[in-house]
Amino acid sequence: MSQQYSELFCQSNYSFLEGASHAEELVLQADFLRYKALAVTDECSVAGIVKVHSAIKQHKLSLKQIVGSMFWLNEECQVVLLCPNRKAYAELCRIITNARRRSSKGHYQLFEWDLMSAKHCFILWLPHQKTEDAHWGQWLSQHHSGRLWIGLQRHLKQTDQQYIDYCVELSHHHHLPMTACGGVLMHNANRLPLQHSLTAIKYQKPITEVGSHLLANAERCLRSINKLSHIFKTEWLEESNRIAELCDFDLDSLRYEYPSELLPQGETPMSYLRMLVEKGKQARFPQGVPSDIQQIIDKELELIDELDYPFFFLTIHDIVMFAKNQGILYQGRGSAANSVVCYCLEITSVDPRQISVLFERFISKERDEPPDIDVDFEHERREEIIQYIYKKYGRERAALAATVISYRFKSAVRDVGKALGLQEAQLDYFIKNTNRRDKSLGWQAQLTLLGLQHDSLKGQQFIHLVNEIIGFPRHLSQHVGGFVISSGPLYELVPVENAAMHDRTIIQWDKDDLETLGLLKVDVLALGMLSAIRKCFDLIKRIHGRSLTIAEITRLKDDPQVYGMIQRADTVGIFQIESRAQMSMLPRLKPRTYYDLVIQIAIVRPGPIQGDMVHPYLKRRDGIEPISYPSKEVESVLSRTMGVPIFQEQVIKLAMAAAGFTGGEADKLRRAMAAWKKNGNVFKFKTKLIEGMQKRGYDIEFAEQIFKQICGFGEYGFPESHSASFAVLAYCSAWLKCYYPECFYASLLNSQPMGFYSPSQLVQDAQRHNVAILPVCVNSSQDNHTVVSQQNGLAIRLGMRQIKGLSEHGIQSVLANRPHSGYRHPSQVKQLSINKKDIELIASANALHNVSGDRFQTRWAIMDSASDLPLFSQIDDSFGKGHDEQGLQQPSEMQDLLEDFTSVGISLNKHPITLLEEANRLGRFTHMKDLKQQRHKSMVTVVGLVTGKQSPGTAAGVTFVTLEDNTGNINVVVWGTTARAQQQAYLTAKALKVQGILEKEGEVVHVIAGKLIDITDEIVGLKTKSRDFH
Repeated sequence: MSQQYSELFCQSNYSFLEGASHAEELVLQADFLRYKALAVTDECSVAGIVKVHSAIKQHKLSLKQIVGSMFWLNEECQVVLLCPNRKAYAELCRIITNARRRSSKGHYQLFEWDLMSAKHCFILWLPHQKTEDAHWGQWLSQHHSGRLWIGLQRHLKQTDQQYIDYCVELSHHHHLPMTACGGVLMHNANRLPLQHSLTAIKYQKPITEVGSHLLANAERCLRSINKLSHIFKTEWLEESNRIAELCDFDLDSLRYEYPSELLPQGETPMSYLRMLVEKGKQARFPQGVPSDIQQIIDKELELIDELDYPFFFLTIHDIVMFAKNQGILYQGRGSAANSVVCYCLEITSVDPRQISVLFERFISKERDEPPDIDVDFEHERREEIIQYIYKKYGRERAALAATVISYRFKSAVRDVGKALGLQEAQLDYFIKNTNRRDKSLGWQAQLTLLGLQHDSLKGQQFIHLVNEIIGFPRHLSQHVGGFVISSGPLYELVPVENAAMHDRTIIQWDKDDLETLGLLKVDVLALGMLSAIRKCFDLIKRIHGRSLTIAEITRLKDDPQVYGMIQRADTVGIFQIESRAQMSMLPRLKPRTYYDLVIQIAIVRPGPIQGDMVHPYLKRRDGIEPISYPSKEVESVLSRTMGVPIFQEQVIKLAMAAAGFTGGEADKLRRAMAAWKKNGNVFKFKTKLIEGMQKRGYDIEFAEQIFKQICGFGEYGFPESHSASFAVLAYCSAWLKCYYPECFYASLLNSQPMGFYSPSQLVQDAQRHNVAILPVCVNSSQDNHTVVSQQNGLAIRLGMRQIKGLSEHGIQSVLANRPHSGYRHPSQVKQLSINKKDIELIASANALHNVSGDRFQTRWAIMDSASDLPLFSQIDDSFGKGHDEQGLQQPSEMQDLLEDFTSVGISLNKHPITLLEEANRLGRFTHMKDLKQQRHKSMVTVVGLVTGKQSPGTAAGVTFVTLEDNTGNINVVVWGTTARAQQQAYLTAKALKVQGILEKEGEVVHVIAGKLIDITDEIVGLKTKSRDFH
C-alpha cells in the first residue's frame, strides 16, 4: 500500500503577513497531492477554518479537515493545538479568546495557565534546540500526558541531521511519540517571492534588509508524499495519520442555540410571537385584516414555526421596541423584513399591500439558513442600540461579526513597492495617476506608461507580486453592524477578540462564514438619512408645532406636488434618488406613485442596465411599445412591471413559473447569481433553465434572454424588498424638502457627512430654492446649523461646526461665555481659554465679521498681543477705531472666496465662476441654465468646478463628471478614450472647461466631452471637495 500522510501544521494567509496562500489553494493542492487530512493552524486564530470547510464542500473532496491553531508561549515554546472533538474545539476557542482579549487588536498574549487548562486538545510541541526546551518538555509532559507529541519538521537546512537527533533524544527522554509535520506557509514553491515580500512588509523594511528573517528555501510548501517519504521515517509519517484518525470534530456539528431571555413566564417562543403578531395586527389594520393578508400571516407563522426561527423575530422585535421607546428612528429591510409578520411587529413600515411579498426569498425549507433582516438606525444614535445589545446579553454572548480587510490596488502597490525598495514618492505618483476606472487599459499597462520598466526583472516582479497579493487578507476589522448573539458563552462557538474601537469585541469569522455554518446574525446598521429625517421632524415640531412620523407621511397618499418635484429631478439631498444616474432617469420614468419610486430605485442599478432591461420598460411605460407576455404564468410574475423583469424576486419567480424550479432551487439560483463573476456557478443552472422553459413551450430566444438577464442581475440586481423600504425614505425626504425646505436643508447639513453632495452644494441648492442662508457668526451661530426667523420668513444660520478644524472645546467656550448682548471686541474672544489655532480659525472663517471688520483686520487685531496686557485692558474700544486708516487693504473678492472655501467649505458670496467671468478669464461658454435652449447635437463649451466623478460598474468605461457653474450642475459624460488621451486634466483638475456635444432626451441634458481643459490655476488654490465614487 502506498504511503499516506496528513499535514498537521500549516498556516494560511489568515496568519497575516506570514502565510502566502489562500485556504482554498492549500485545500486543492493537498487534495491533488493525495494527502489524507489537512490541519490549517493559523497563529492564535481560526479565522480561516470556515474557508477551508467550504472549499472542501464546494469541490466535493474526500480530504479531511482538522481544526487547530498554533501558539507561541513566552517566545520560547511553540505548540500546535488540534481538536479531536467538540469539547476540544470549545477549549481552543476559549484559549484564543483569552489570549486575544488580553492584548490590543491584532496581538495576543498566551499564559501558562491557558495551556495547562487544555484538557481535551491534542498538542504538538515544536522544539527549537534552545536550552529552555528541557524545562518546557518537562512542563508539557506533566500536564498533557497521552495527548502530547513532538512535531518534527524538516526544512532541509544544513543542520537538519543534528536537529533530528536532538528531537529523537527528547522523545526518548520524555517518552513522547514523534510525528512528521510540515510547518507549511504556501501551497507551492512559486509563492516564495511573495512570502519574502510579506515578511518584509511585516518588518516594514525592504526585502534586502530583512535577510535574517527570510526563509532560506522553498521547503515550507506542501510537498509530494514521495519527497516526504525520503526525508521522514515511515513511522513518523504513519503517526500523522493516526492523529488525523483520532480527530472527528467537524464544523457542521456546530449548532446554534438562540438566547432565551425574551420570553415572559409560561410562554413558548412561538406562542409569544403569535401573541405579539395578534396585537400588532390590530394596530396595523384597524379596519380588520383582509382575508388574503390573514392567509399570508398564517403561512408565514407556520413556516417560522417549522424552521424554528421564532427567536430571530423576537430578538429583532425587542431591539426595535427599545429604539422606539428611545425615540430613535429605524427602518427594517431585507427579504424577511417585508413579510406581513414584520409589518405587524413594527419592524418595518412598508405596507405589504403595496408590494408583493415573495415569501420563498425570505425563508424556504430547502434553504438551510436564517432569514435576512437588516434594521437601519439613525447613524448618530446607533451606538445606543449597540450598547443596549451588549448590556442585555453581556459581552460573553454578544459580539460583532468581523470584516476581513483585504489588499486592494492602492495598498498592494504601496506595500509591495516598499518591500522591493521603490521610493515612496514614485509609488504615490503611480497610485495618483492610475485611472482604475479605465476598463480597457489595465493598471499593468498604465504603470508601464507611467515609467515602470516592465521588462526589467524588478518591474516584472512588482507587477506579478501586486497581482498575487490583491485579495489577500490584511487584518480583521469590525462588520458594520452584524451581531452574533448566543444562548451560552459565545467563545465556545468561535473566538472573540478586541476590535480597534474601545468597547467593541468581534468574533473571528465574517458574514460569509456565518452564512456557511447557518449561524444567526442580527444586522444593526447606520443610515445617515434617518438621522436627517428625525432632526427634521424635531425642527418642524419646534418651529411649526406639527408632530410627524414616517408612517404618517406614507399614509398621506401620493402627493402630486412632491412627485412633480421628483419628475423634474429636483432631488439634491433626497435619499437614493440624488445621484447623477438617478437624476437623468427621473424625467424619463416620471414617477407618479409610491410603486413607481420602488421601480425607479431598483432600475438605476447596474443589474437591469446590464440585462438591457431599462429601455423596454420605459418604452412600454410611454406607450411606444406594446405590453406583451409569452404566457399567462409569465404575466402573473411581470404584470406589475409591464412585462420587464426589474427585481431580483421576479427573476426567481420566473425560474419557478416558467422553468419549473422549486422554491429552494430558485433560491440557490439567487445565491449563484450574486457570485457569478466570482465562480460562474450560475452556468450550472443554464441548461436546466433553458430546457425547463422549452419543455413548457417557450421559444429558445426568450429562454436565452432570461438567462442573460439573470447574469446581468447577478451582481447588483436589487431586491424589491430593499427597494420598497428605501422608497419610503425617499418619498419622506422628498415630502419634507417640498413642504419644509428650511428644516430639511438644516437637518441635512447637521447630519453631514452623508449622501452625494458636499455642504457647499447643498447650500447652493437651498439658495436656488429661495432659502436664505446666513453666515457663521460668533454672536448668532449655535454649534449646529439652525433655522431662525427673519422679517420675511425663515432662514438657515450656519453653525460653528462648519468651521474646518475648530475643536469641540473651542465651540463650547465661545457659546458658554457669549455675553448676553454678544461679543463686542475681538479681544473678548481672545481671552477665552481656547488655543491660538482655534482663535485664528474663527477669524479666518469671518465669524467675527459683526464684531470687527473683515477677516484680514480681525486676524491682525488678534495677532497684536499688546492688548492682552492688563494695563491696556481698560482702554476704551473707541481708541483703536480711529487709527485704522493706514491699516490693511481690504481683501479682494477672490481672496475672500478662497478664504471662505478654505475655512468653511461654503461661500455665500459670488460663485468662483462668476468672479472669473467678471474678470474675463473664461472666454465664451454656455451657462447651465441656458443649455436647454441649445439644439440637440450642437457643439457647446461649458465650465465649472469639478464636484463629483462617478463611474458605475456597468457603463463600460464611462465617467459622469459633475461640473458646477454659477447657475447649477452640468452633467458631463467622459468616455474612456477621452479620459485616457487627456489623463492629467481628467484625474487632477479641480475646475474644467469642457468642449463637447450637447445631447438632449426629454428633460435630460448631457454634454459628451471632447476636449477637457484644466482651468484650476485660474482659481488660485481654490479648494472645492470633489466626491469620487468608484
